[in-house]
Amino acid sequence: MPAKQILPNLFSSIYNNEIRHKKECLVIPASKLASEVLRTMQKHKYIGEFEFIDDGLLGKLRIQLLGRINRCGVISPRFSVNKDGYSRWERQYLPAVGVGILIVSTPQGVMSHVEAQSENIGGRLLGYVY
Repeated sequence: MPAKQILPNLFSSIYNNEIRHKKECLVIPASKLASEVLRTMQKHKYIGEFEFIDDGLLGKLRIQLLGRINRCGVISPRFSVNKDGYSRWERQYLPAVGVGILIVSTPQGVMSHVEAQSENIGGRLLGYVY
């Protein structure tokens, strides 16, 4: 699977299993970026534990779902955002101020837009969760 399709596949698998009230989902293939996105979602309590399963090929991710995700998706193209520009994207992708997170790839790693704002850094938008 091309690298461009890993994140859309991750978000659609999580969302589809979430609306079917499943307890966990399996995402194939895995990647370091997908793991970092999941770590950010886990830090904000949208998902439970997740684990990497090495199958000798590309790997899989098993994700524990908590039933807290109403919507999640990838932001494409990956728009650049400066340290002062998060509010515009919040209005576009999130239902209300303070509800949900934008997932941002920054020079310090993958984090939520809230963390990026507090650290005063910009980056590229990867996705949203609420």
